Amino acid sequence: MILPALVFPVIDPVAVAIGPFAIRWYALAYIAGILIGWKYAVWLARRQPVFFEAKLFDDLVFYATMGIVLGGRLGYIFFYNPAYYASHPLEVFMVWQGGMSFHGGFLGVVVATAMFARKVGAPMLAVGDLVAAAAPVGLFFGRIANFINAELFGRTAPDVPWAMAFPNGGPIPRHPSQLYEATLEGLVLFAVLFVLARNEAIRRRPGIVIGAFLAGYGIARSICEFFREPDAQLGFILPHVTMGQVLSLPMIVVGGLIVLWAARQDPVRAK
Repeated sequence: MILPALVFPVIDPVAVAIGPFAIRWYALAYIAGILIGWKYAVWLARRQPVFFEAKLFDDLVFYATMGIVLGGRLGYIFFYNPAYYASHPLEVFMVWQGGMSFHGGFLGVVVATAMFARKVGAPMLAVGDLVAAAAPVGLFFGRIANFINAELFGRTAPDVPWAMAFPNGGPIPRHPSQLYEATLEGLVLFAVLFVLARNEAIRRRPGIVIGAFLAGYGIARSICEFFREPDAQLGFILPHVTMGQVLSLPMIVVGGLIVLWAARQDPVRAK
């Protein structure tokens, strides 16, 4: 039985246009995620134990933004579409057309965090905990932007009452998988990390929060991939296994190991 699809709420991807100048929802999502995550991380940085002056976090925002954009773009190019960009090299710089990889952006932020931690003389894992606690904010807004752009939609779901027919997905109802990801990778993961990051005993063992983020994101992404349409140029990497799941598995393993290691360390002292 094929149920009628919900009408996709078509939203102009351009939020504001003044002459030739246009601001897209995609850009606003990145800006909102960075600004809100930044303020939240600063709030956490002021709580004991204090590893560096919270005002110095402003520098990390710049580093992290560069890491997100450069890492996310390069990750998409190398993980998801290397052949296309090898034959269309100028499109590497056209980030406004979409094409960002979370896993690449994550690696970029890791590099940015390491640079910042070295600059301020703080433990890298302690800084990473702050960044990880705030990361789901950006993930939430990013997935909402994917939904507005009608991209990264789900697999066919003719028997699901909330399925939608996306503009580029044909007339068959599909899972609104962007909203699933916004919920699991954004709201649920943020709630879990919020509880952990508020606990002083956990904050005194740097690495637990970032480890929980790695494992939590990997699990959430792997679940959502079962409902998300595989990338057209890749399809399934293995039978019923997508590239997103392949890249998430190491995150789950490494994240779990970091949590176990950090939990066994002696608590750090406050400054």
